[in-house]
Amino acid sequence: MKIFNYKKSIIAIIVVSILSVSAGCRKDFLNREAQGSYNQNNYPYPQGAGPYDQFINGAYSVLRSFNVTVWPFIGIVSIRSDDADKGSTPADSGDQIQMDNLGVTASNGLVDAFWTGHYDLINKCNFVLERVAKDPNPNTPDNLKIAAQAEARFLRGYAYFMLVRSYGRVPLVDTVITKSAAEANIPQSQPAAIYQFIENDLTFAATNLPASYDPKFVGRATSGAANGLLAKVYLYEKKWAQAMDAANKVMTSGQYDLSTPYAQIFNESGENSKESVFEVQATATASNPTAYGSQYSNVQGVRGTGQWDLGWGFNVPSTALEAAFEPNDPRKARTILYAGGTSIYGEAIPAGLPNPRYNNKVYTDPARRAQIGNRFGWWNNVRLLRYADVVLMYAEAANELGGTANKTNALAALNSVRARARGGNNAILPDVTTTDQTALRDAIRHERRVELGMEHERFFDIVRWGIAADVLQAQGKTFIVGKNELLPIPQNQIDLSKGVLTQNPGY
Repeated sequence: MKIFNYKKSIIAIIVVSILSVSAGCRKDFLNREAQGSYNQNNYPYPQGAGPYDQFINGAYSVLRSFNVTVWPFIGIVSIRSDDADKGSTPADSGDQIQMDNLGVTASNGLVDAFWTGHYDLINKCNFVLERVAKDPNPNTPDNLKIAAQAEARFLRGYAYFMLVRSYGRVPLVDTVITKSAAEANIPQSQPAAIYQFIENDLTFAATNLPASYDPKFVGRATSGAANGLLAKVYLYEKKWAQAMDAANKVMTSGQYDLSTPYAQIFNESGENSKESVFEVQATATASNPTAYGSQYSNVQGVRGTGQWDLGWGFNVPSTALEAAFEPNDPRKARTILYAGGTSIYGEAIPAGLPNPRYNNKVYTDPARRAQIGNRFGWWNNVRLLRYADVVLMYAEAANELGGTANKTNALAALNSVRARARGGNNAILPDVTTTDQTALRDAIRHERRVELGMEHERFFDIVRWGIAADVLQAQGKTFIVGKNELLPIPQNQIDLSKGVLTQNPGY
């Protein structure tokens, strides 16, 4: 099969496989055609797709790149939090050591990589929008143009959301640039302007994206994904009514529910289930085990020898996360893999590994390892937004609004997540019954902690709740109020901008 890569002088769009799956939302890892790859039977685009798909795929591909959802990602969203410790070996990776102890400097390589990765995604989204605006074909249907714009604006909204909650003031780029944002000397915008831009992008996406796709396009952004992400954006802005409304649109869409057992969500068989609102698609075959995959699981996999060399061993669950689970909560076993314990597949895990605990949500099926002939999990999707997250956002927003009806709705949403977790065992995880706003707030925050453990939200949650200093200082981390809520602006980007970009306070 020949892959047609469109190139333009200002940017090269590399068409990659990220989305195709077999019918029924189950991946066939030995017989998959890469989306964006074309043959004489489906060029220029397969039925049901559009003329901009090869460019959109170039944007989607950045999501699974090393700089966006792999190496800097786990440090910035997880290792900085009280969910996780650095892991690996004590001296391994000075950049991740800084993440773990919050001693991050402006020259930290992860800080620069995360920045450049997300601006790469933004530039590819802007390229899609430019292609639509300058389409030379007068016969391209308007609905295909709008659909392409909606996907690009969803991905751009996601990228800016990650940037603004990580760095605060960032350059706002809405056109294709041939240089980096820094080299183009685009000054930083205030967070309020960035948030308004994100709201505009996600609102457009939510209005114009479909609720679902044909199975061959599973993984593409939907209206549910846009509304779910928009709900989270509103939570950060404390726009409770808007957050509740956006989350409710997801919950009443008929596309998602809590029917997927918690233990299955993170299995290969749980990908793109009713629990999935948006996840980064990855795949692998025996003949091509890495090119179309993600290294997300690899960098967190069990660090050992021989058959137990499953990864780099970074981002391991902390004792604080371990202690947060209520007695006999089944989610604990699916979140934490213990050295010397037993895997979910019945394997005896060796004792004496470099770390006593590993992230069990990235643990791979040994049968799939044998099938692919690879131990490192490049085929695992990255779950960026789950339905339970949306339900708990709804609960949080409803409780913050207050009033009897809203508290009732908040309790119902919270308890639906707990009911799924207990799996029919009524001896554990009893329903929360309090209607006191403060107590209910604490219960919802606790539920987010254990339901979403090791899933990229904890650091951002405790910052937006204003409790990061208390939480992290209690874990021995030196959190400085007014500084450590944000990362430093990468020194490399300041240098490239010739001083147009300015540093965050405290760095």
